[in-house]
Amino acid sequence: MERVQYIAARRARFNAICGPVNIPYGATVEAVDGFLERDGLRLCAATSESAHKYFARDSDGHGLERGKLTAAIIAAVSKRDKGHGERWAKLWADPVACRYRRADHADFWVWSHDFFEAPVEDLRHIAALIGVGAKGARRR
Repeated sequence: MERVQYIAARRARFNAICGPVNIPYGATVEAVDGFLERDGLRLCAATSESAHKYFARDSDGHGLERGKLTAAIIAAVSKRDKGHGERWAKLWADPVACRYRRADHADFWVWSHDFFEAPVEDLRHIAALIGVGAKGARRR
């Protein structure tokens, strides 16, 4: 049974498999057999939207940074402003970013589960590529 450490990259308030949860920022959870668990209670699948939204893999000690970077990248590319198309064009042309796009969606971009567990160096690269600063703020 493989156990992998995750951390709450933001307060996790949602209806989990075990019922409503309120897990504070920075709390640790474990992935056991494909599910995130806390105190022996199943929260959600490790590949679920809830897992991606609230938790980050922390086996390397960079979970909080990983969580901030993935959230900032998603927020930046979701923003419909003047630079929207330019950011997406940079992603489509970048080989590092393309590693984290789901291949089964050829016509549009969907982040793969690997994006949410990517090395922070790759996430920093993607963030810099689209103009997201080190603390997650968009550069002007």
